[in-house]
Amino acid sequence: MPIDLSTSAGVTLALLPEIILTVWSLGLLLFIGWRHSDPDAQRGVGWWTLAGLVAALGAVMWLWTRGAAPVGLPLMLALDGFRWATATVFLLGAIAATVLGIGYLSRERILVPEFYPLILFATIGMLLMGGAADLLMVFLGLELMSLAVYVLAGIRRRSPASAEAALKYFLLGAFASGFLLYGIALVYGATGTTNLYTIAFQVADGTVATRPMLGIGIALLLVGFGFKVSAVPFHMWAPDVYDGAPTPVTAFMAAAVKAAGFAALMRVALVAFGDASAAWQTTVWWLAVLTMAVGNVVALAQRRLKRMLAYSSIAHAGYLLVAVAAATPAGGAAFVFYALAYTAMTMGAFAVLAAVGRDGESEVLVDDLDGLAGRRPWVAFALTVFMLSLLGFPGTAGFIGKWLILTSAVGAGQIPLAVVLVLASVVSAGYYLPVVMAMYMKPATDDAVADRTLLVGGARAVVAAAVVVLLLLGVWPNRALDVARDAGRDLAPASGIVVGSP
Repeated sequence: MPIDLSTSAGVTLALLPEIILTVWSLGLLLFIGWRHSDPDAQRGVGWWTLAGLVAALGAVMWLWTRGAAPVGLPLMLALDGFRWATATVFLLGAIAATVLGIGYLSRERILVPEFYPLILFATIGMLLMGGAADLLMVFLGLELMSLAVYVLAGIRRRSPASAEAALKYFLLGAFASGFLLYGIALVYGATGTTNLYTIAFQVADGTVATRPMLGIGIALLLVGFGFKVSAVPFHMWAPDVYDGAPTPVTAFMAAAVKAAGFAALMRVALVAFGDASAAWQTTVWWLAVLTMAVGNVVALAQRRLKRMLAYSSIAHAGYLLVAVAAATPAGGAAFVFYALAYTAMTMGAFAVLAAVGRDGESEVLVDDLDGLAGRRPWVAFALTVFMLSLLGFPGTAGFIGKWLILTSAVGAGQIPLAVVLVLASVVSAGYYLPVVMAMYMKPATDDAVADRTLLVGGARAVVAAAVVVLLLLGVWPNRALDVARDAGRDLAPASGIVVGSP
């Protein structure tokens, strides 16, 4: 289905998922202004938000299956498999966060119905980031997503920890956005354009090394993206923000928000600067090594489960940076598959954490899970699947995802980086397996923990769906691998595109 992006009708069709979410969120804001202090109305807003996300997902699937493609070069938006695949991941993460939020806000007596429109606004930003064909669209999507998530981090207004998380995230995020915007300005100054495809033609001659303005612009872009994906040394905000934010928000940030940052980074790096990979590949190589090393080593020292998962997310950012450093469509395919698997296991792990911890998930220790399998066998089984998948254990989607990243690195000649990834995964067993051992191999020390650990309603559905996805993709990944490879091929350097072909 060819779409002419130079016409208003074509742009409207290309932006159909984002338009649905925008209209939906504005309508919900009007309703919230009318019934702001009604707990039942807040719950209804949550279910309507879920309906809007499902409608947007339906629009994505319709455009994807109809083979939507641009006439000529994309202007501001890309219409390709990578956009639709990443949009599906973002929307699934938002759906899971919304479902978790419905029960969590009611349980914790948090009466803030704006929570749900903020989820929608953040999701719109993520969709724009994943489908951006222009650096300005990347920036607009990133700022829309970030502003919404800043507020979501501090949505528990009476919690000092939540307020601290929001303030830290806002201050450091604004600082990082300045780096990103300055990098965009320098790239524009060096190439005369912000369109990713036009930039690719500008750098295809291999003269980046002789153009200092362009090199500095690429470096500043990496700094901005490094903050958004919590890569070391730009990660210092992540543990405190993840720890202080409400658990559904933490899950949303650790999974969907991180995936959006990587989707934009992957598209910018491979499409715009794929032919100039020598200018950024070494930097990303070292970022990946540092992120894997610091994330895993510091996670070993954590006894609080939520903080351990926060540092674990930093380590997984390092794994995804390996896919970026490969600088090949195979790396893009590995990212798409791993983003789906990582969203499922992260959402599931935080859903279980929210059930274990009442009125203070950040205080839940690994030792609090002692003997949980005896009283709550299904909860223990689900958390075991999530821990093993995060570790990369065979039979889970996490294993297939890491295998794809490894093969992309090896195929690109990045053998030392692949070795570091394997060693980092071995180190991660030191903090994932003790969680499993505590549930199955230690006697219960506090029956109250098991008594209050109940997965009910939406949380049960999220956990069950995550377990099914991880086990199914772990033993039968064929169809998902085909989709990921098709999406990865769309990230080939844009200089090879024939202008005028749909």
